[in-house]
Amino acid sequence: MNNRREFIKQVGLMTTAFATNSLFNKVHAKDFENINEQRMGANNVAVAKDEDYWSFIQQAYTVNPEIIELNNGGVSPSPRIVQEAVESFNKLSNQGPSYYMWRILDQGREPLRAKLAKLAGCDAHEIAINRNATEALNTIIYGLDLQAGDEVVGTQQDYPNMMQAWQQRARREGIVYKQLSFDFPIENDDIIVASFEKALTPKTKILHITHIINWVGQIMPVKKICAMAKKYGVETVVDGAHSFALLDFTIPELGCDYFGTSLHKFLSAPIGTGMLWIKKENIEKIWPLLCNGNPKSSDIRKFETLGTRSFPIEQGIGEAINFHTAIGNKRKEERMRYLKDYWATQVKDLKGVKLHTSLKPTYSCAICGISIEGITPNDLNAQLFDDYKIHASAMVYANINCVRITPQVYTRLADLDKLVDAITTIAKRG
Repeated sequence: MNNRREFIKQVGLMTTAFATNSLFNKVHAKDFENINEQRMGANNVAVAKDEDYWSFIQQAYTVNPEIIELNNGGVSPSPRIVQEAVESFNKLSNQGPSYYMWRILDQGREPLRAKLAKLAGCDAHEIAINRNATEALNTIIYGLDLQAGDEVVGTQQDYPNMMQAWQQRARREGIVYKQLSFDFPIENDDIIVASFEKALTPKTKILHITHIINWVGQIMPVKKICAMAKKYGVETVVDGAHSFALLDFTIPELGCDYFGTSLHKFLSAPIGTGMLWIKKENIEKIWPLLCNGNPKSSDIRKFETLGTRSFPIEQGIGEAINFHTAIGNKRKEERMRYLKDYWATQVKDLKGVKLHTSLKPTYSCAICGISIEGITPNDLNAQLFDDYKIHASAMVYANINCVRITPQVYTRLADLDKLVDAITTIAKRG
């Protein structure tokens, strides 16, 4: 009888994130219900500045207080409940991996797919679960049937892994990969859309669009670019690594054909999680990146033939969705924008300081690039960490030279005050 109870308990873990006994419901649900009820009717911009509200959110994370982590654009930590869910699933798996992973945890993928689809505002049969944006977008890039001479248009400010994938196809198969170049920040959608449109020729098949430029946080006018491309019969691939679970949007409303993202950035899902979206009518024509018995199937699951992978990490995504949903898309977006504005507005007029990101809400959210005259990005980044234990990221690529600062919902204003003090001091001494 005890063994039977234990078995039922373990099987119950399979649906933990989607059931009434989820870790989120046990730890956070009641408190979220209370704090959200207290702010009912308050607009999201006002709540973004409500430090009592965000103090509750901050307590859910386990970040090291000795380091001010401001490189969340690279990868974000997960809330404690997400970490604990992964640990529980991992312990369960190691009691008998081939049984608990493939017969128990694997059954949780469909509920997870449905949960992700709800968050993305799309059909669950358009969502594949994988490990990061690189894997998702490489699946599309290498899966498209393109011929020698077919043209793809992207930019020099796209993410390197995606540029390299297109360049490899160009070298190996003779497709033509054209790259635009932009000097950000740009506060005029028409300039960007017109640049893409001018690059089109009768041979153009694909536009590759980065929703939020990872280097400096510029929000690209994806909807307008996709609408323009559609007029010419050109398909669109969107890199949403830095936009999903940050900006308040649904994937279908972008008007794109393909979308890939990482979930370990602004969703705060376990490290090494991602998502692929393909418009339903396009699934059949895309070849899987890894082998599948029916590569021309119209089933989105053909893109999940990854072999053995971490089922515990995959299932941990569910608790991250619970946590994110309790905050709300728009409320989270406004908080992240407020945090960026909080520090950036205080340093933008300092002598020698340059912001590489617009402060207008339409063109930026969480990410902001900064440079100081006479100091290289690598040196500035080193000074921030060595002298102030502020961890950011130096961005030196093409025409971009800055340090990228990216807070998250757990970031405290006191930490951003230290950032402002650090930038002020470094700028004064040059």
